[in-house]
Amino acid sequence: FTSVTAICTKYPEYLHSIRNGHSYEGDGKTTIQILNREVEEGLLINSFSQIGFRLNNRMNIIGPMAIFPRIALSWNVGSYEDINEKSLSLFTVLEPRIGVVVVGVGEEKITPGFSKKIIDYIRSSRINVEVLNTEQACSTFNFLNSEGRVVAGAMIPPRIIRVTEHDRFISGKGILD
Repeated sequence: FTSVTAICTKYPEYLHSIRNGHSYEGDGKTTIQILNREVEEGLLINSFSQIGFRLNNRMNIIGPMAIFPRIALSWNVGSYEDINEKSLSLFTVLEPRIGVVVVGVGEEKITPGFSKKIIDYIRSSRINVEVLNTEQACSTFNFLNSEGRVVAGAMIPPRIIRVTEHDRFISGKGILD
């Protein structure tokens, strides 16, 4: 069983705090803050924006995040171009083994070459993986987590948010406005 502290110590460059720029303190010490203290409830992604994500426990995550059934961490990638084996290694070393990693790459068009690189690396650890745009990835993570699956999400906020007629209607700026 690998502890979160051990993972944070081994891969400090991919976990950081927005306040101080990093959470690795040197000499093998790492500090993390547990965002969801409600052990009975799993985390769900309520909404997202260009800035980050809002979770069902009313916590806001600024920037990319690594989310698990009961914990969310800042994930130190700037864009989908920064996703590589090193940034994904967090998901391959945890115990109990993750069943599915859902990768949300913003609004970027997912090319076969890009997704193959991610899929091959994660699957080499015998973990299933889905590479989707962030909107679809959030829904997929929520569905799998609510089913009680051992799921993780690697989410990058989109730079552009697609506004639909339904969004306008819900916001009070209906179709006729």
